[in-house]
Amino acid sequence: MNDKPEWIKASASTASGDCVEMRAMDGSVQVRDSKNPRGAVLTVSRDEFGAWLRAAQHQEFDGLV
Repeated sequence: MNDKPEWIKASASTASGDCVEMRAMDGSVQVRDSKNPRGAVLTVSRDEFGAWLRAAQHQEFDGLV
């Protein structure tokens, strides 16, 4: 039995699968490349992830794309 939370993939991911997946762990959020599920995983605190989400909602990263 797998006791880890499921990975969540954004519904806006591209048809080719270019996307990241995330899952909430105890006190943290993990992020990985959906095309390489066995690759590196970035782990950040929930506070850090929340700060990133708020900045994205305020379009602070729009110049990157």
